[in-house]
Amino acid sequence: MIAIVDYGVGNLFSLKSSLAALGQETLVTGDAETLHRADKILLPGVGAFGDAAEKLRATGLDTAIVDAARGGKPLMGICLGMQLLFDRGFEYGEHAGLSLIPGEVRPIAEVIPPALKIPHIGWNALRFAEKKSPLFRYIREGDCVYFVHSFYAAKCGEDVIATAEYGAPLTAAVQRGNVCGCQFHPEKSGRVGLAILKAFCE
Repeated sequence: MIAIVDYGVGNLFSLKSSLAALGQETLVTGDAETLHRADKILLPGVGAFGDAAEKLRATGLDTAIVDAARGGKPLMGICLGMQLLFDRGFEYGEHAGLSLIPGEVRPIAEVIPPALKIPHIGWNALRFAEKKSPLFRYIREGDCVYFVHSFYAAKCGEDVIATAEYGAPLTAAVQRGNVCGCQFHPEKSGRVGLAILKAFCE
């Protein structure tokens, strides 16, 4: 069973529907014990880093997620959920993340040309790291996925498994052992997104 973490800031219906299309048993939950029993965990998220991190801490789900990941359970963060995997985020101040992957989350305005619109919204091609992650086993470099973000993962180079070009190469996906994350929305990325979710489920 795959647990989708419900802490009040996720696009849960689209993600659950995508997994159902893959024939996966899922449960949307905000219960720490259910996360403990799950085979895999998905951490979605939309909104602001600090608010989301505080909601995880207030419910105790931060501890449950970290314990599960450090125990070897496969975990995927999506969009803001990916950003929460890092040490800290700089959105309306500085806020602590889950510290499952070294790095920090910073405004894309710091690295992209000023003429480009923020947030970065729309379809963009993936460029893989030198060693292709198993997460991308069913897709090809150059396949496009759907992004909506104003912040990006920085100082995480050795864990970056894909980038996307938006005036500068921005972190598109990361992986450290059993913990991975996608800045884009696989649940909104058609067949390519489903293929990535399928690989994670396997």
